[in-house]
Amino acid sequence: MRVAVVGATGLVGSVMLKVLAERNFPVTELIPVASAQSAGKEVDFKGKKYKVVTVDEAIAMKPDVALFSAGGGTSLEQAPRFAEAGTVVIDNSSAWRMDPTKKLVVPEVNANVLTAEDKIIANPNCSTIQMVVALKPLHDKYKIKRVVVSTYQSVTGTGKKAVDQLMNERKGVDGPMAYAYPIDLNVIPHIDVFLENGYTKEEMKMILETKKIMGDDSINVTATTVRIPVMGGHSEAVNIEFENDFDLAEVRQILEEQEGLIVVDDPANLQYPMPKDAHEKDEVFVGRIRRDESQPNTLNLWVVADNLRKGAATNAVQIAEYLLKQGILK
Repeated sequence: MRVAVVGATGLVGSVMLKVLAERNFPVTELIPVASAQSAGKEVDFKGKKYKVVTVDEAIAMKPDVALFSAGGGTSLEQAPRFAEAGTVVIDNSSAWRMDPTKKLVVPEVNANVLTAEDKIIANPNCSTIQMVVALKPLHDKYKIKRVVVSTYQSVTGTGKKAVDQLMNERKGVDGPMAYAYPIDLNVIPHIDVFLENGYTKEEMKMILETKKIMGDDSINVTATTVRIPVMGGHSEAVNIEFENDFDLAEVRQILEEQEGLIVVDDPANLQYPMPKDAHEKDEVFVGRIRRDESQPNTLNLWVVADNLRKGAATNAVQIAEYLLKQGILK
């Protein structure tokens, strides 16, 4: 299995390499790809050094699958070139997510939509991925009418510059700013650019992607996305209104049986999901499971996951694993 990782020297790309190794994906030939400036550098994979190559060199090597995490512009330009060469592309950028001709996939939720014809597959937004893993089994049972979500998102979602900003501020050191404001001891209710409707692009991603992944445009979603001075993962307060009433014990059982999800919900012993506990884990964690007492048929959940892993790298590798298992990747 010839595997290209496009954006191999970036934050998510390096996690992709780590996840491929940890999950023992059958890589017979690794092709790390980055910009021309990074070509010739080396990356480590399973204790061996691999030289970073350019996109053109990688396409000529005809990889079986290419995991992309190099930004939307690169994906729009280069993913079709890989696809034309026969490579299956799994893209982590927002470039293809809302393209009606491309599948948007979270394996635990809708892997069954994939076919051998899908040459460019979109990996959803990090905050959407963790939420829909929790929503899907509940929607199947009770039918979701409306979701209100507020996020508490790690600086790692912005990238290395944001991590450096936070660390510099903690040390009292001046340095480049990833955000318009200090992030340490602060909360910034602004992720991605503002749109004409007053929402940010991140918020609209969650709204639109949820409907597409769940395959149901009737689900109403509203979101407020917030950056907090945390590393390790994104957290979400999710309020879900159903068409049908539910039993809390049954809700807990449904969530416990959901693939890729771990319930951590024991308030008496102060047990609930936190980013520090989700860090470097592949699962989604759910807790604070309780009825919304202000209106009928409504549930509150607290959902946490490592945004670089399940929210990005792991989800992409899991898509590749599914394609392999189905015989689509050979």
